[in-house]
Amino acid sequence: MLVLAMLMSLGMSAQRLSEQARISLLTCTPGEELYARYGHTALRVYDPENELDEVFNYGVFDFHTEHFYWKFVRGETWYELGAAPMWWFMREYDEEQRPVYEQVLNLTAEQRQAIWRALVINYQPENCQYLYNFVFDNCATRPYWLIAKALGDTITSEYTGYTGQTYRTFIRHYTGGLSWANAGINLLFGPKADRPMASEDRLFLPEELMLYLQQARLSDGTPIVAQGEIGPFDIAKTPWYASWPLGLALYFVFVCLMSLYDRQRGRWSWWVELVAGVPYGLLLLIVVFLTFFSCHPLVGFGWRLIIIPLTHLCARLIYIVR
Repeated sequence: MLVLAMLMSLGMSAQRLSEQARISLLTCTPGEELYARYGHTALRVYDPENELDEVFNYGVFDFHTEHFYWKFVRGETWYELGAAPMWWFMREYDEEQRPVYEQVLNLTAEQRQAIWRALVINYQPENCQYLYNFVFDNCATRPYWLIAKALGDTITSEYTGYTGQTYRTFIRHYTGGLSWANAGINLLFGPKADRPMASEDRLFLPEELMLYLQQARLSDGTPIVAQGEIGPFDIAKTPWYASWPLGLALYFVFVCLMSLYDRQRGRWSWWVELVAGVPYGLLLLIVVFLTFFSCHPLVGFGWRLIIIPLTHLCARLIYIVR
């Protein structure tokens, strides 16, 4: 808190950035946790004359918020703009050996000042929070629109990336097609997730924003990125032993073996029904709640939801008809 208070004091007192100042887009590569698999985006404001080297990022949230998990599931999570010295921000990524790419933006003094002023205003306690939306309003979209507003011109890019692909296909690239996380996301995503993405629709993911800006230009041909080295994201592959097809296969093998065992001994193993029924019931309740009561934009009723009752029905038929 002391660091942030000092930053606020500096931000309010530094009315003008110097000519040596520069603003960069920082793109952080993925981590192992699910929420970190998509990477992260931040803005760096560096001004040696004013002894300023701060990082602003729109990805701060508080686990201790009242009813945090309930709000998160509902899609009603409030994120906020955080700020920290560059060395502090980099410490976590250095410890985890996660590369951070920096793109220095090609901005005029007035454009740099406009972004700096907007960040200071957004960092005020009454302005720093916003209703997070994974696809349309997150840590990557906010910096992009801040930059676009400061440039005040049409941005075009030769980078096509996943243009024309669906949100479902796009997100699968980062979660892994065979992972349980992707299986769950596929079940919950409704028809909206199958809508083809246009150019700027892709920029909710940090890597796409980095690649897009690297080849972006203004209407007069001026490149948006002045300098900076970038690299591809190293997306972790799902090991075969942790894939959802193997998990389902083992589940059905277990049910078949127990069915044969009960048939040979002429008795019914009631606990098999419990093992299969309780998780199914809980999963069904969660899916129904998220499908019909969540505020997440891409979540909705789709044909893939039928897979859950069909899987349970097949398992029951195998066990009952023994």
